[in-house]
Amino acid sequence: MRCSLRCKFLLLFILISTIALSSAFILRSLIIRDFASYLDGESQDRIQRVVSLLEGSYEQNSGWQWDRLTTDLAWALQLGIEVHLYDETGKLVWDSTQAITALTPHLRKRVLDVTGYDPQEVKTDLVPYPLYLGGEEIGRIETRVLEQVKDDYFIRSSNRVLLILVTILGFISILAGIIASRKLSRPILELADASEEIAGGNLARRVTNSGHDEIGRLSQSFNGMADRLEAQEKLRRSLVSNAAHELRTPLAIISGELEGMLDGVLPTNRSALQSMHMEARRLTTILDGVDELSRAEASAFSLNKTDFLLEPFLTAIAERFKLIIAEKNAVLLVDCAEGLTINSDPDKLSQVIINLINNSVRAINFGGRITLVTSCNRDWINMDISDNGCGITKEDLEHVFERFYKGKNGGLGLGLTIVHELVTAIGGLITVKSQLGLGTSFCVKFPLS
Repeated sequence: MRCSLRCKFLLLFILISTIALSSAFILRSLIIRDFASYLDGESQDRIQRVVSLLEGSYEQNSGWQWDRLTTDLAWALQLGIEVHLYDETGKLVWDSTQAITALTPHLRKRVLDVTGYDPQEVKTDLVPYPLYLGGEEIGRIETRVLEQVKDDYFIRSSNRVLLILVTILGFISILAGIIASRKLSRPILELADASEEIAGGNLARRVTNSGHDEIGRLSQSFNGMADRLEAQEKLRRSLVSNAAHELRTPLAIISGELEGMLDGVLPTNRSALQSMHMEARRLTTILDGVDELSRAEASAFSLNKTDFLLEPFLTAIAERFKLIIAEKNAVLLVDCAEGLTINSDPDKLSQVIINLINNSVRAINFGGRITLVTSCNRDWINMDISDNGCGITKEDLEHVFERFYKGKNGGLGLGLTIVHELVTAIGGLITVKSQLGLGTSFCVKFPLS
């Protein structure tokens, strides 16, 4: 069975939590080991104190005194050391059991309560230590370290606390893993579902923005991609619909005239053929416009940007309109600062300016004026192409960049759409202002190099 993404995240959290909690047991074993070493060293120190005490007692009393040994061995018991004392011949002199028996009942009870010593316990783990005085052996002791109640309590308590903490932290880790795995996997699974829906044709599908992290950025990018796909699909349908509408009229005219000629209703003469030829040219013009629009929309993928001087570039374009401007007795003025450089695609930029000047030439009357003025600020290079022609109505002004939208001057309605696509592809902005009867001004802005 394939493990889901949520399951993988959960297993990862459980693995990390297990490793982290296991380190607590490793740390505990290291601490207990060091603690045991410490206790062993402490026990050796206490045994050496007992050895020194007994050697001093022998020296002061010039031998072994039972009453003094009773006090010394009782004190050794309170240090946690059971002692069996032998003389130099190996004979038992005194031991902890005899010392406890010799104490008063009150003292005996106190010592037994403090040490937990059991006189009836079988002694099998006694360790011998020799006793010396003046370089001569005066006897030996056999000792056993009693189990310390506090030490045992510390170890049991630490084990209990560690077990409780590991249980609680393990439960919290698993709960946090479940919550985190759901939170992490939800946007990814939503992206997967949305991708399948978009692949199936539902371009209106969007995902929830899940924040400002990498997954949030992925969600934003996905929604942006879906927006562009939906917009392109709407544009494609609109283009097909508008193109079909534009092509239907000349085709209907050609088809009707041909049927009339075949039926003998219309004469087959030069005038009739000329009419069909005009409609055929109109079809070619529409198809050329659609093809040019398609190339303009794809311009962003085939840019050839370079740095070039703007003033000679605009002057060369203006020279192309010299004859047309002269026929209308009009004026085309170019105002551009010398040395101004732009980073752009010269072919596509020239197409933009030529289309805008062509629109102005068609809009002006005899003796009109067209101006091409460039300016530069900190961030942008501005190109204003203005004329004093017929202007655009307020109703038409909102739709001048739409496909196949025709104003009162006719045309295909693709010229300004192509200009808008080219300007956008180059990385610029285009706006338009106009007043009916006073003229139109197009402002094209490009980022400064």
